[in-house]
Amino acid sequence: MDREPTSAFASPEERAAATARGPRDRISLRDYIVDVEIGAFQAERGATQRVQFNVVVELAHADEPIDDDVDRIVSYDTLTDAIAASLAEERLNLLETLAEQIARRVLSEPRARRIFVRIEKLDRGPFRLGVEIMREQGGAEGLTPVEVLAPPPAVVFVSNAAMADARFGGWLDQLESLGIPLILTVEASGIAAPQSAGRMAQRRIDLLAIEQNAWVLAGRDDRCLVVDSRTEFEYAAKTGQTTVWAPSKMVLDAVEPAPHDLGDPGQMLGWLATHMEAVARYALSDQAIDGAVHLPLVDDLPLGG
Repeated sequence: MDREPTSAFASPEERAAATARGPRDRISLRDYIVDVEIGAFQAERGATQRVQFNVVVELAHADEPIDDDVDRIVSYDTLTDAIAASLAEERLNLLETLAEQIARRVLSEPRARRIFVRIEKLDRGPFRLGVEIMREQGGAEGLTPVEVLAPPPAVVFVSNAAMADARFGGWLDQLESLGIPLILTVEASGIAAPQSAGRMAQRRIDLLAIEQNAWVLAGRDDRCLVVDSRTEFEYAAKTGQTTVWAPSKMVLDAVEPAPHDLGDPGQMLGWLATHMEAVARYALSDQAIDGAVHLPLVDDLPLGG
């Protein structure tokens, strides 16, 4: 019993050795520090903090001699690249999510068998806050062998006039007949939003105004599901569900430049379409939008082009 606290806080290398099922090769990355914007608290948004990574990977024995050839080994770059790719994909709230993504990427290497990932925040106080996970290749917590890719969507801007029109249900029928997953975007309603002197506070207010209107649209037709993340979009696309974009999470968590003018429907549609790799862009509106096929508010939408 006296050894349990010591073992719990041992290095990933020591923990790997203590729980090994047999002799295995290992590669490790120690005390790798990166400035990261991560965290669920408001104080952690818009600022970076130092995050330290320690990773140990157990490897199956090579089938042939490595002959001092770097192309025949699992390189240390595999570990740093997995960290960089996970950080670049999206802004994350949880270290647990980041650790899972790193583990999945590294375990995609054919020789990787087991991984220990420890991640710690260094700047949250006179201590370290961290998480450690262990994942195995092919185990209950390992990789899903085959991932079914979501079909690429069409992104459709729905104006307030289109949303309020009694023909909206029929227009949605016509859009769904394209056989492409649909992501609908909306603008804020005509009701003036509250105003704040703080730039970030106002940005959140403006995003919430758009989200309120997304729920209004969902209330118009029960085929429309409000979602706020790429994961939800992709799941909906696989199941044929039409979605309405609630933009706050994706815009605030964006790693790449986010739309700066939330009141510009074309900019919002274009950003989402690029982010989701959309195959088509439409504007169901009484006014055209640059970069989108204009669908005027008439009974039969011109969807043939």
